Amino acid sequence: MNRRQCTRWLTLGATALALSGCASLMGREPVRVNVVGVEPLRGEGLEARLALKLRVVNPNDVALGYDGLSVELDVRGQPFASGVSNERGEVPRFGEAVITLPVSVSALSLVRQALGMARGGNQRIDYVLRGRLAGTVLGGVSFRSSGEIELPAEWVSP
Repeated sequence: MNRRQCTRWLTLGATALALSGCASLMGREPVRVNVVGVEPLRGEGLEARLALKLRVVNPNDVALGYDGLSVELDVRGQPFASGVSNERGEVPRFGEAVITLPVSVSALSLVRQALGMARGGNQRIDYVLRGRLAGTVLGGVSFRSSGEIELPAEWVSP
């Protein structure tokens, strides 16, 4: 076999291997991410900080490694908080992990939500969470979830 034929076979083999790897990734179920807790952190000036606890569920037969996370949280249909983290970790195959992420809340968002709570006085509030786990084989896994957060009673009562 000459050099040209060898190069051709190596290229063909590498292409087949790459395509089979991509094909095996295509049938994956999306990860599920839900808010499971919110705790206050020390803020600066007019900015509030919260520790957002997220439960990441991996329904696939391959572990999900990540080396970064970004999120945006809407509350009652309005932008509320956002944050990033360079935390590294892994969600086991057919498993779950709780990730705590610091997020920032602007003063305007706090005022808007406080006025809404004063009118409604509800401890349960609707949320939409969007984000991305970075560093996976495909460069990242985006997610979107929605649900309700139950605020601590001391946050709502006068």
